[in-house]
Formats: sequence, structure tokens, C-alpha cells
Amino acid sequence: MAHVTRIKAHDSAKSKDSKPTPVEKTEKIKLVSKKEKKVKKQDKAKDDGKKPFILLRPFVAFGRYLRDSWRELRQVRWPNRKVTWKMVLAVFVYTALFVTFLVVVDLLFDWLFNIILK
Repeated sequence: MAHVTRIKAHDSAKSKDSKPTPVEKTEKIKLVSKKEKKVKKQDKAKDDGKKPFILLRPFVAFGRYLRDSWRELRQVRWPNRKVTWKMVLAVFVYTALFVTFLVVVDLLFDWLFNIILK
């Protein structure tokens, strides 16, 4: 799982070579949520060398895939309606420009081949 780091305004002035203070270390440790700790313990318990019956392995793997996918989806920051419409408009504009470019290139090649072949 991702490790959460808390950044403060005065942290940007520090050099990258300096070591974190004990207070900063404890702040980082506190930011790890209880859920993440619980999930890590569950994952460790499942991966302790116990392998499922060979016929069940594909189903176990698929279950893990679904679980991990769901965890990733929960971390996504979905855009709001305004940003979504801006992106849709950008896609339409790009598509229109690209189609126009392809039509111009097609007409140019059509004209050149007609000149060459006639």
C-alpha cells in the first residue's frame, strides 16, 4: 500500500539530504491508517505459504485481482462535471482537427495520383 507523507510549508526549505526529526517520523507513522494496517496483516496471513488446491488457484487469483482493482478504484480522484465537459470538448476539438487533416491529406494524394496516372 502507499505510504502517506505529510508535507508542511517549512519542509520545502529543507535540503533533501537532511534526516527527518523524530517528531516527523512519528507523524508519518500516525498517518498510516488502521485500515491499511489491517489489510497488510490480512495479506501477510494469506501469503504465509498456504497454497490453495490446484483447481481453485484460478478463482483465488481472479478474486485477488478483483479485490486489488476495487482498492485502486477507491483511490481514484474522479473529475467533477465541469472538468469532465472540458475534457469532452477537448476530445471533440482534437478529433475534428485530426479528421480535417486526414481529409486534406487524402484530397492532396488523390489529386497527385490523378495527375501522375492521367
